[in-house]
Amino acid sequence: MFILIGLLFLALYGILVFYIGWSGWKWMKPMVSARFKWLYAAALVFLASSFILGRFVGSVPALSVLGSYWLAAFSLLLMLLPIVHIGLWLFKLTKLPYHRVQKWAGSVTLLILVSLLSYGTYNAYSPVVRSYEIRIDKPAGELRELNVVMAADMHFGLLSGKAHAKRMVEEINALKPDLVLYPGDIIDDDLDVYLDQGIGEILSGVQATYGVYASLGNHDKYKGRMEELIDALERSGMDVLYDEALSLEGKLTLIGRKDKTESDRAALETLMAEVPRDRPIVLIDHQPYGLDIAAENGVDLMVSGHTHRGQIAPAHLITRAIYENDWGHLQKGEFHSIVTSGYGFWGPPIRLGSRSEIVQIHLSFGEG
Repeated sequence: MFILIGLLFLALYGILVFYIGWSGWKWMKPMVSARFKWLYAAALVFLASSFILGRFVGSVPALSVLGSYWLAAFSLLLMLLPIVHIGLWLFKLTKLPYHRVQKWAGSVTLLILVSLLSYGTYNAYSPVVRSYEIRIDKPAGELRELNVVMAADMHFGLLSGKAHAKRMVEEINALKPDLVLYPGDIIDDDLDVYLDQGIGEILSGVQATYGVYASLGNHDKYKGRMEELIDALERSGMDVLYDEALSLEGKLTLIGRKDKTESDRAALETLMAEVPRDRPIVLIDHQPYGLDIAAENGVDLMVSGHTHRGQIAPAHLITRAIYENDWGHLQKGEFHSIVTSGYGFWGPPIRLGSRSEIVQIHLSFGEG
C-alpha cells in the first residue's frame, strides 16, 4: 500500500515538474538553440530530484540546500503559472502579437519569482519581536510580573545555522528575560548537524533569571536513544521537560509535554495529578491541540509552535482551518493560548504571509 502511494506521489510530482518545465521551454525556445533543450531537461530533472536526494545523501549538504530552494521555486511556480496561462489565453482574444506577449509574460514571471524568493528569504532571516500582555489572576509568590520570552520551530540545521542561532541569542538577551521557553522543533531531524556546527554552544549563551525550559517537537528526533538527544540539548543550557511538571521555586508550575506524535505521551490529567491549582500553570506543548482539555485541567497559559502560520501563503488558510489557534493569542475564559509562527523554517528558507519571530509575554499575577 505504501509503495503504491509513493508511486502515485512520484507520478503526480513528475507531471507537475513537466508542466513547469514545459512552460519554461515555451518561453525560452525562441531565444536559444534547439540543442539547449537537452541541457535544459537534464538541469530540470536534477533540480527536481535534489530535494529527494538531499534527504538520503546527508554527506552532500549542497544537495539539501539546493533542494530546499527548488521546493520554494516549485511551490511558487505552481501558483504563478496557471495565472500566467489564463492571461495568455485571454490575450489571444486581442490583436496584440502573441509571441511578444508570451516573451514579456515569461520575463515578468521570472522577475516575480525572484522577487518573491528574495522577499521570502528576508522574512525568514529577519525576525521580529511579537509582544503580548497576559493577566493570570492567581498569586505567584512575591512575583507580580514575569518577562517570558519564547522561541519555537528553530529547526537548527544546515540553513537555519550558526548565524541564525547567534541572532536569536542576541535578540533574546536584549529582551532581558526572566524566563525563556522553547516549545519544540529545536533541531531539524539531525542532531549531528546541530552539534557539528556548534549551535549548542551558541544557545548556552542565553541568560534568564529563572532559566530556559523546552519541550520537544515532531522534528526533534534522533537515531539513537531519546535520552542522548535530551542530554545534548541540556548541554546547550536548557532543561527539557519530557512529560514532566516542575515547580519554579514554588512560584508557578511549568509542564512540558512529549510531542503529539509520540505514542507513549501521558495524558495531561496524569501530568497534572499533583500540580497545585492555586498557583499559575504554564504548559509547553509543541502542537496547539487540545486547548479545551488544557483549560478544563486548570492550565492558565499554553505556549506552542508547529504551525509556522503556513510559512508560505496561502498555506496559512490551511493552518487556520486545522487549528483553533494557529497563530497569535487566543483567550477562552481564564485560559490563554499563544502560538508562535516560529523562529526558523522547514524546508525552504522562505516565508511569505508569515514572518520569523520571537515572542515576548508580559505576565502579571494576582495578589495572594
